[in-house]
Amino acid sequence: MSTEQAIKVENLNKSFGKGDAFVDVIRDANFTINKGELVALIAPSGAGKTTLLMMLGCVDEPNSGTMWLGDEKVYKNKWLTKETRKIRREKIGFIFQAHYLIPFLNIIDNLTLLPQANKVKDADSKAKARELLNYFDIAEKEKAMPSQLSGGQNQRVAIARALMNNPQIILADEPTAALDMNRSVDVVKMLKKIALEQDVAIVMVTHDDRMLEYCDKIMKIEDKRVIFI
Repeated sequence: MSTEQAIKVENLNKSFGKGDAFVDVIRDANFTINKGELVALIAPSGAGKTTLLMMLGCVDEPNSGTMWLGDEKVYKNKWLTKETRKIRREKIGFIFQAHYLIPFLNIIDNLTLLPQANKVKDADSKAKARELLNYFDIAEKEKAMPSQLSGGQNQRVAIARALMNNPQIILADEPTAALDMNRSVDVVKMLKKIALEQDVAIVMVTHDDRMLEYCDKIMKIEDKRVIFI
């Protein structure tokens, strides 16, 4: 496992509203996540898990603090670039609770849609897609439609899609919530394998304590604070 940092935050804060409507969500978060680590993020509903994930993904802006993605400082009391979309495109992959595959596109077209929108050559994006489908043992499904795949297979495709831009970081929001126990374990083991083999840092929000044994670290939001247990 690498000791090279993928995510580092110092004194990161997030709140919403003002006056009577003020809500403090994350207070003075300080942590480092290294490449090659699968980190579970747990907390009760409404405690700020998704908010923290979206800050790490440069989607939701913190109120204050400092954040690095890899060795690039991306935030210090404000975004240090106007191109947060470029950061997401180049450094980060997202996996969600639902797979969000486009139902009228086949699997390989689902995977190549975003790279081609980013002006990656068709041949290059398809080669990458086939490499990932082979990696996930679903190469024979490239011409299938999402409706022809099982829930677990569709989630594999969603994970492959998150890897299409060779990210340093994958942010997964409840990726096993719609799956049964066996498929959930398969997905989390797959994420663990990806973290190690691709040298990627993965932060996974989960409510399922049974998934924690497969993770390297457990990060918890408790009383607005981010702690490791």
